[in-house]
Amino acid sequence: MCGIAGFLRLNGSAGLPGMDAVEEARLCLRAMTDALARRGPDGEGFFDDGRMALCHRRLAIIDLSTGDQPMVNARRDAVIAFNGEIYNYLELKAELEGLGHEFQTTSDTEVILASYEQWGDSCQAKFNGMWAFALWDQRRRRLLISRDRLGEKPLHWAVHENRLVFASTIRGVLAGGVPDEKSLDMVEVYLVLGYVPAPQTFYRHVHRLAAGHSLVVEADGLPRESTWWELPVVPESDMRTDRRAVDTRFEELFDDAVRIQMRSDVPFGAFLSGGLDSSSIISSMVRVTTEPVRTFTMGFDDREYDERELARLVAGRFGTRHHEEEVEAETLPQAIQSMSLHADQPFGDSSAIPTYQVCRAARRHVKMVLTGDGGDEVLSGYTSYQGEKFAAQFQRMPSPIRGAIPVLARAAAGLARGGLRYRANRVRNVLESSNQPYRDRLIAKVGWAPLAQVKALLQPAPRRVAIEEYVDNVMGRCPWSDPFYRHMYFHLKVSLPDDMLVKVDRMSMANGLETRLPFLDFRLVELMVGVHRDVKMSGYERKSVLRRTIGRRLPPAILSAPKKGFAVPLRSWFRKESANPILEDLRAGLSGMVDEGVLDQVIRDNSSGSEDRGNFLWMLALLGAWKSDGS
Repeated sequence: MCGIAGFLRLNGSAGLPGMDAVEEARLCLRAMTDALARRGPDGEGFFDDGRMALCHRRLAIIDLSTGDQPMVNARRDAVIAFNGEIYNYLELKAELEGLGHEFQTTSDTEVILASYEQWGDSCQAKFNGMWAFALWDQRRRRLLISRDRLGEKPLHWAVHENRLVFASTIRGVLAGGVPDEKSLDMVEVYLVLGYVPAPQTFYRHVHRLAAGHSLVVEADGLPRESTWWELPVVPESDMRTDRRAVDTRFEELFDDAVRIQMRSDVPFGAFLSGGLDSSSIISSMVRVTTEPVRTFTMGFDDREYDERELARLVAGRFGTRHHEEEVEAETLPQAIQSMSLHADQPFGDSSAIPTYQVCRAARRHVKMVLTGDGGDEVLSGYTSYQGEKFAAQFQRMPSPIRGAIPVLARAAAGLARGGLRYRANRVRNVLESSNQPYRDRLIAKVGWAPLAQVKALLQPAPRRVAIEEYVDNVMGRCPWSDPFYRHMYFHLKVSLPDDMLVKVDRMSMANGLETRLPFLDFRLVELMVGVHRDVKMSGYERKSVLRRTIGRRLPPAILSAPKKGFAVPLRSWFRKESANPILEDLRAGLSGMVDEGVLDQVIRDNSSGSEDRGNFLWMLALLGAWKSDGS
């Protein structure tokens, strides 16, 4: 687990204007390596052969003594800079030894090199893990850059001054001499989703390599991006309904995913929130080791979000070495400063704040943890899937009734006060969205403010991408027509790699902690993509497959507990008088880009309690701080 960066001189170019290749490599690699320092505190390494330049920052987890990078293969004709872990490296190593390969280290990095020698680019399909790597084939003068199937590890790239520049972070790319030119073309998409989806970024010259994609440069050629892995396309009529067989296979794969992800040469543990997903991880971990599993739980002052009692139940059931800490109260300015430091561009998922604190707490004890992240995406476990089932039933009602019910709900919400009014508005939103086509329903579900308000807020701009255009483009590639499966596609292809996994990677790497996500073992993903919605969700029960299998090992209270989020009280933060300087900075940072009257209305809606616009204001504050930052 590390940070990588480098550049390839295209078409035989000999360095940036005004400097030779040696000076270019020395200056650029040093700057890029420094930009990645947080991702790899345990060491650094460099490689330059006059055309290909690589650098690496290391967080040592496996093969602590001989796993340094960039690593050159035994034949001295290929070199790699690798970020991530190949969990099945021991099995691959045994297979490769049977084919005549010899190994000098015990690292998974050397296994990648040998796999490339044996299978070429097809080696990517052999790996079970998370990764972004750049592999330079010196003999063929060929570069292969690869990103894992689901996008757990990041990779950014740009072409500038006849060079391909790439790095784990945007800052790393910019440190390689790429112009720091900001672009607001994706601002409407950001203000709806809360993040900028791949391959776009908020920088004009910088792209993000999409999950399951590779970037190849042949000898004297230009970069060519292609898809090397895609979700399996199972016709809706062929979705699996053999519940017992699905459950059996899921349990086998889940336990094996946990087993191989526990491979480590450093102390490790697991996050334990007290929820179903993380508790399931613990139940499998204790089957692999005789040592007590270290578990880490963060508590909250607000009992609505606190799950420490449930976590204690799980820790007691499985005899873990349990650690508890409480999320430290942060001020709004502290939170904005922290996110600006750890994110390359505006990133509006506020759950990154407590995620950072959990990672910081765990890092005091271990260097690697297993987490329950990804369970909602793989198992169709978000409450929005219940909404899709409800929408399918609601749309079968007579049209006059479907039209009248949301009107009554809106009237009831208008009469309510306080928290009751907030909950009534949520019911109203569900009913109103259930009447809409899927695309409009999706945008309404993921948006942090009404779309009409977002559009009214932004001043006209010629190249701005509309959220409808973006969603149509993405969902135009979706092979399914049923909204439930289309929802699954959006989560696995967009919100998982570009929101949740960005959050987990950035916040863990900021603390020098490796996170591993067993739910994202590609075997589990490929299995569950082909499972019928009624097997995944029996009635309106979330994560039915997990409950019927791993759930049998857990305390009953875990199965009956309501879903809780990793939330931050943004609504109340922005209502306090202490937030006024932040709001003034927000106005100044977004001056000329937004309609001030609409912005004032957003602030009033949140202050009065009529609407919760806390997360929307958070996104705007981060955008304003980034836009006004000249660095």
